[in-house]
Amino acid sequence: MLLIVFALGASIGSFANVVIYRLPAGQSLLHPPSRCPHCGHGLGKGENIPVLGWLRLRGRCAHCHSPISPRYPIVEAVTGLLFLGVFWRYEVSLTTVGYWLFLTGLLVLALIDWDTMTLPNPLTRLGVLSGLVYQTLQGWQGDSAIEGLMRGIFGAVLGIWLIDAVRFLGSLAWGKEAMGAGDGKLLAAIGAWLGPGLMVISGFVGALLGAVMGGGAIALGILGRSQPMPFGPFLALGGAMAAIWGTRWLNLYLEIFFPAGVL
Repeated sequence: MLLIVFALGASIGSFANVVIYRLPAGQSLLHPPSRCPHCGHGLGKGENIPVLGWLRLRGRCAHCHSPISPRYPIVEAVTGLLFLGVFWRYEVSLTTVGYWLFLTGLLVLALIDWDTMTLPNPLTRLGVLSGLVYQTLQGWQGDSAIEGLMRGIFGAVLGIWLIDAVRFLGSLAWGKEAMGAGDGKLLAAIGAWLGPGLMVISGFVGALLGAVMGGGAIALGILGRSQPMPFGPFLALGGAMAAIWGTRWLNLYLEIFFPAGVL
């Protein structure tokens, strides 16, 4: 069963690679089929197997022998591992299927932002809408679909307000935009999927990771002080971590600071 889950995730990761490469370039996601990015040679069935196809080709096109980026099999393998992790945590459930889609979307948005410093509106809007559908279904499984929908809406609105507040304060402090508008839409999508509580955890973890990594890059001379850095990958990582462990972190926080009997 675990092998099937990994293979499914790797296959979804293969399509994620297509979206990451083609969507920013304005190309069709469906046509033409997968091909060498250098010579345009179409990949055969054996060459298009996730992870194994790249290994079989030894990282080079069979037609023009140009190197093929190892990021393709890495994305496929990471997606497969994400599917395994979610399945291990939530077993066969609506949460598992939902989080498979959610984490794949976060991975796609993170890499697009890393490559292009943009977060495409069609993807962030799709993230918000699909998150609201997911919350509605979760609410329907529980007590109330309306409550689930409202939780998703509140999470989305709070997410975009939170980033807008940071952008406003950053603009006042530094006299320029502190972050892009797409970051707010990404956090809104995370809020729609996870609800307001886990969205706040996602934003906090993303900001912490961004500060540590950005500060480290500046200290090592990898990044200039005025050089922009994409924040989307850190928000996406925060969202993924909150989806898997956020409920435990939130419960631990409440146990430490609000033990039973205090309120």
